[in-house]
Amino acid sequence: MNLLNADLKTLRSYLEDGRISAKELVQFYLDRINKYDDKLKSFVSINEDALSEAEKIDVKRRNGEKLPPMAGIPIALKDNMVTKGLRTTCSSHILENFDPVYDGTVAKQLKEKGFIILGKLNMDEFAMGSSCEASYFGKTKNPWDIDRVPGGSSGGAAAAVSARLVPASLGSDTGGSIRQPASFCGIAGFKPTYGRVSRFGLVAFASSLDQIGPMTWNVQDSVELMKIIGKHDHHDSTSASKNSFEPYDKKLDNLKGIKIGVPEEYFKEGLSPEVEASVKDAIKHLESLGAEIINIRMPHTDYAVAVYYILATAEASSNLARYDGVRYGYRAEAENLSEMYVKTRSEGFGDEVKRRIMLGTYVLSAGYYDAYYLKAQRVRTLIKNDFLDAFAKVDAIVAPTSPTTAFKIGEKVEDPLSMYLSDIFTLSLNLFGGCGISVPCGFDSNNLPIGLQILGNYFDEAKILEIADCYQKNTDWHTKIPTEFE
Repeated sequence: MNLLNADLKTLRSYLEDGRISAKELVQFYLDRINKYDDKLKSFVSINEDALSEAEKIDVKRRNGEKLPPMAGIPIALKDNMVTKGLRTTCSSHILENFDPVYDGTVAKQLKEKGFIILGKLNMDEFAMGSSCEASYFGKTKNPWDIDRVPGGSSGGAAAAVSARLVPASLGSDTGGSIRQPASFCGIAGFKPTYGRVSRFGLVAFASSLDQIGPMTWNVQDSVELMKIIGKHDHHDSTSASKNSFEPYDKKLDNLKGIKIGVPEEYFKEGLSPEVEASVKDAIKHLESLGAEIINIRMPHTDYAVAVYYILATAEASSNLARYDGVRYGYRAEAENLSEMYVKTRSEGFGDEVKRRIMLGTYVLSAGYYDAYYLKAQRVRTLIKNDFLDAFAKVDAIVAPTSPTTAFKIGEKVEDPLSMYLSDIFTLSLNLFGGCGISVPCGFDSNNLPIGLQILGNYFDEAKILEIADCYQKNTDWHTKIPTEFE
């Protein structure tokens, strides 16, 4: 059995046929974590009950009891998703010892289908970052080159899947935090339409932008996870009331009749020549599969970074006001309430979180609200209209996921603006609210993965996943595993 490149359906068949037990499968991944994760630092915590949960499943299987479809398959979650009995820290000192008393919706859905949550994955603190260097628990490394970042903020989730420390994971995407690390680590990272997946139990960064999605080594596993988590949830007031996600009944063998837009605004100065070449080769490949390639314009793309960092920091300023040391989380010693507030937040939050809280508080303050926040909301509408105009002409949009491949650890820490620009190609989709995926489409001269981004309209998840799956069926980039972890 080749467990490293076994997808979820294959692992399910191995368990059902008795070729491997749930305990053996969990132990396989725990052994890989023990062997490799000291170097990668992709996990924040491990579920100490994982083996006993697997043993219970094995007993039920031997007794002929009916089991849920994914019974015994391990998965891991980014550490901003609430899990009962398993710490949820957001990789922050302020929540270092927070032990939730309930499961968030996605955790509950996975458990109901039989998944065993193997542990929680490292991230930029409160999902604020593009490199996974802003974690209280240390920097996660890229499996393709441990001197480089895995991307962020879902860097731990991307690195763990890339190194096959877990077969699949869930991340969250606020401005590209699933797609950009997926690109850096050579895996598939899917951001669903805003509202498609419940955010109940997701610790909020920017509530109008955050969305949970699957991070897997192939597209079909993302489809399998979307069948489970892509459902309406009455606990979440922003959960879409549309029917649950359903993939196409017939898989696409080719892309005949599919119109794909290529926006010129995503191929400008700052794009690495090697990334550009690989993405353009991928576009030619899509055309050879029958897709019609159409050049399009998205004229307000250049404003996306500014708009995002106004709106996201404003929402972060509001959302993170709850961490004051009174109700839960870290509390600093102080002589009075006011001093306790200040010391708790000063000691509990890292530099990047403080920076974004201050930016957000500033743009929401009296005298600046109209000049910054209100204007950013208006430009957000223009960006949305660019997407709507494009999707009136095409079925999907393709572009690079990131302007570069993974950069060196420490390279951009002292230059926040340069760090923010690493998300320049992913931010617009979150402002729009549609769906999108990053899939590997090549490697640069340093053997670092390059990501192709495929973007879709509201609730066009099935179409985008099928286009990505068709591309993967005709390429083998996604089957590559970092040599050191084979």
